[in-house]
Amino acid sequence: MSRGVSRSGPLPERTVDVAVVGGGVVGAAVARELAGRQVTGCERDGRSLTVALVEARSDVGDGTSKANTAILHTGFDATPGTLESRLVRRGYELLGGYAERAGIPVEPTGAVLVAWTAEELAALAGLADKAVKNGYRECEVVGAAEVHRLVPALGPGALGGLTVPGESIVCPWTTTLAYATEALARGADVLLNTRVEGVEHDGGEETVLMTNRGPLRARWVVNAAGLGSGAVDRMFGHERFTVTPRRGELLVFDKMARPLANRIVLPVPGSRGKGVLISPTIYGNVMLGPTAEDLRDHADTSTSEEGFAFLVDRGLALMPALLKEEVTASYAGLRAATEHGDYQVHLDATQRYLVLGGIRSTGLTSSMALAEHATGLLAEAGLVTSVRDDLPDPPRMPNIGEAFPRPYMRDDLIRRDPAYGTVVCFCERVTAGEIRDALDSPLPPADLDGLRRRTRATMGRCQGFYCGAEIAERLARVEGS
Repeated sequence: MSRGVSRSGPLPERTVDVAVVGGGVVGAAVARELAGRQVTGCERDGRSLTVALVEARSDVGDGTSKANTAILHTGFDATPGTLESRLVRRGYELLGGYAERAGIPVEPTGAVLVAWTAEELAALAGLADKAVKNGYRECEVVGAAEVHRLVPALGPGALGGLTVPGESIVCPWTTTLAYATEALARGADVLLNTRVEGVEHDGGEETVLMTNRGPLRARWVVNAAGLGSGAVDRMFGHERFTVTPRRGELLVFDKMARPLANRIVLPVPGSRGKGVLISPTIYGNVMLGPTAEDLRDHADTSTSEEGFAFLVDRGLALMPALLKEEVTASYAGLRAATEHGDYQVHLDATQRYLVLGGIRSTGLTSSMALAEHATGLLAEAGLVTSVRDDLPDPPRMPNIGEAFPRPYMRDDLIRRDPAYGTVVCFCERVTAGEIRDALDSPLPPADLDGLRRRTRATMGRCQGFYCGAEIAERLARVEGS
């Protein structure tokens, strides 16, 4: 049975087996995995593992996880032999299967990596070889004519490309929410508005996390705090990596632009990442970005005039027709970049502490593999567990992907409940039934942004100008009840 969601008041007095710090996509995946296990090989043999997911914000997935490029990566261009390469490849398989069971929208668009210079063209064969070393054998080097056949709207000047047919787009919001919802169903606590401010050790087998809501005692701690992972790691006395927020600004174009980008258009990777891409989104839009700017402020998700100018300039070169379409939104996300070229996963058995740091944008794809890997590391350190035999089925998440039937299109739903035929947000075709369901869900939104991530309400052309007041009133009625 679910222990529940807590956004205020005192924390549980009992000691939990594992506290997972960070309610992003990685932390939620770890909490889901551990909450589905039982202790074996000790005096508590057979008892379900008690887990607390600890998140500083008012909702899961409200940090880095909500603002990424939302690609389900094959891992074709990862550095061979790294932990990231192995976990992205494994995560691609795990999340692909889980998405089908849980109803997470995934659209297999494929991708083409485009070379615009002779140097980039020469690099394609090496990238194809790297893909093979990473276990992905479907890439193919193609000429300019084939590139333009695959993406007719592409600007002039492409010299060739590398096809990656397995790349897909996925809903990052639904993924994180599905993990956390299943963790709840498996018995975990989800502690929101709970910021870890310090760490104390009682001299025994427990760690005390000092939070803004009081102490939380845990036998084991997993640090999946994303941008805050370095700070939490230092609370445990380590200086292993420094997280430098890397701001990525993106432009989101109207749905009318979608025919221009039927697949992901990738640049040849550079030293600072994969560069500016053009990608369809699971919601029917087209996305251009991201930029890459290192910052000091771990909370600066503002957009900038310079960033917009850069993206417009790149967009005009990549796909001039796209820049003639309307931009409906812009946003910026922060990636947890470190000075290292790989994930920073470190286990301290004596402290009963595991850090999953430096997890960049590939963390969405590798999330379930990271959870699997973390469970194995904890077992090696003494937390031996096995999968419970009484697990509920995965939650079936509401579909907010444009490539699949939405509630307003489904006569069977509307016949059973007319609320699914009552459109509230006309730009995104969000119905009263969907809003009601989100507000009544096991992990309801805390604010309008949370509701947007669950339903797409106010995400469209008018950005809530028409429907914002009514949706805010519905949210306020629930908050006041």
